[in-house]
Amino acid sequence: MPERLVLSGPRLADGRRVDVRLSAGRIEAVGTPGSLSGPASDAGTRVDLSGYLLLPAPAEPHAHHDTALTGAAPGPPPDGPEELRRRITEAALIQLGHGATAQRSHVRVGDAGGLAALEAALATSRALRGLADLTTVAVAGQLTGLAGADNRAWLRDAAKMGTGALGGCPDLDPDPADYLDTVLRLADEHGRPLDLHTEGDDPAKLTRLASAAGACRFGVAIGPCTGLSRLPAPVATRVADRLAAAGVTVVCLPQGGCGLAPARPWEPAGTPVRLLAAAGVRVAAGGGALRDAANPVGRGDPLEAAFLLASRDGCGALDAYGAVSGRARAALGLPEVRVEAGFPAELLAVRGESVAGALSQAYSRLVIHRGRIVARTSAVREFCGSPADGGLELPRQATG
Repeated sequence: MPERLVLSGPRLADGRRVDVRLSAGRIEAVGTPGSLSGPASDAGTRVDLSGYLLLPAPAEPHAHHDTALTGAAPGPPPDGPEELRRRITEAALIQLGHGATAQRSHVRVGDAGGLAALEAALATSRALRGLADLTTVAVAGQLTGLAGADNRAWLRDAAKMGTGALGGCPDLDPDPADYLDTVLRLADEHGRPLDLHTEGDDPAKLTRLASAAGACRFGVAIGPCTGLSRLPAPVATRVADRLAAAGVTVVCLPQGGCGLAPARPWEPAGTPVRLLAAAGVRVAAGGGALRDAANPVGRGDPLEAAFLLASRDGCGALDAYGAVSGRARAALGLPEVRVEAGFPAELLAVRGESVAGALSQAYSRLVIHRGRIVARTSAVREFCGSPADGGLELPRQATG
């Protein structure tokens, strides 16, 4: 790729048409159409984005690449190193193609699998460097008592290997309070943020989780917090206030669960997004399961998560997109992205005129990571006439 790119003529979310020049992985300049022209060596290689909407790139804060793409396979999924790397790579590229230039994958460690899945994910992360930023959360099972001793050692080893965060599901441990103390101590010892899973509806446990989160020095994400939806509104509001005071990010999963907790098929899964936002909690959105036992379908598309937030949870289109872009990046500890000079060149161009339109139907996309085009998807719709139309030529239409 050339050192400089000029993105010519895209529309921004506020309706302006602009030219954007990228250099050295950052946005160098934003101007009116044609204002950044000049000698090719100075201005950079132009990319025509007329008819496209240019947005900060989305991020994926809650993926499960180690189990992705196993839903259709009969029996348990193969877990050899090469097969793990293949699936993790394919899952990461699926999400990158949709625009997620930064991704965090929860990876199970301990028990029978040891560190195999984490080793495969870290190797994939190195292989994808320059295409996408892939980080991991080491997720352990039981951590308390004698039964949890091995998993405590596995989690400590995962931190030493370079996992980006530590996590797990306190709800499933016989002693959730001790689980929280253990994982918090390990996070503090190794300088790692926490990323914890909870779907429980016990107010005392949720409050304790908020308190533990507030004690972590390196940042905390929890989710999907669907149990809050099962609590009386006054109780849920008090818990939300505690989460806001702790400064955590709640990551909801609009496309469904992720298999870290028992499924509840008899009730709709849903994070009370509006209640949390009203309390001042920062709410991001992730994809969760991708074609595995917890969800046999799934697109791995952040725009689908934003679409569901806007259509089902009553968020505005811009706010819903913020959940999968700005707030998702913040949950990963990444710097803010704006389409302004000086900000990181992590961008997504989608065919369309507005964010609402892009969330409804955005097939054609151009993904930019560190100032380079790393993925491109084009879609064209053709209307084919019938024999009775007398040879009428129907239009060929570029779709979203």
